[in-house]
Amino acid sequence: MSEEPFVSRGFVGKRRGGEQKDRIPPGQYLTDDFPVLSAGPTPYTPLDQWTFTMEGLVKEKASWTWQEFLKLPMQKYMVDISCVTKWTKLDMQWEGVSLDTLLEHVELDRQAMFVTAYSDGGYTTNIPLTDVINGQSFIALKYDDKPLAPEHGGPARMVVPHLYFWKSAKWIRGIRLMEKDKPGFWEALGYHNRGDPWKEERYWND
Repeated sequence: MSEEPFVSRGFVGKRRGGEQKDRIPPGQYLTDDFPVLSAGPTPYTPLDQWTFTMEGLVKEKASWTWQEFLKLPMQKYMVDISCVTKWTKLDMQWEGVSLDTLLEHVELDRQAMFVTAYSDGGYTTNIPLTDVINGQSFIALKYDDKPLAPEHGGPARMVVPHLYFWKSAKWIRGIRLMEKDKPGFWEALGYHNRGDPWKEERYWND
């Protein structure tokens, strides 16, 4: 495994150059902390009961146990994250499995245009398929070279760096491929359906 952080083409474009001020979306403030924000209590699923599934508009669903998931190709990522609560943290270091790698294990129906990420605790979030492919998202298992802590979404969290952080579903257990969009937990409560920080897409009317 390479020790160099993996930075995909999708992430490079969001860095907006090397200057810090050019990497902070409008309306955001820079922080060195990693705030903990959740919609409900932190779930704790024993790893011997944990699975991850790709389902929905696929010819045959694919599922992995924790031990099987650990055998998938891992990459290191260094990305900037912006939360809808207005904090931005730069150069966050993660390690995980690209969504592109997972999609190689299923045959997509041509009608698959959207995904719903679903999690322990009942959390869901919806994302266009075009926002999670081509190196734009991954399932993180580590943060700062350590197993991802439960309060930050461990054992596994989806990370979609170019969208607001609520789209990066904590405690993720699967991805459902769909033909039509369906609002997830926060989206159904009035948050923006896409959530692009650079366009300040925080709420439905933004």
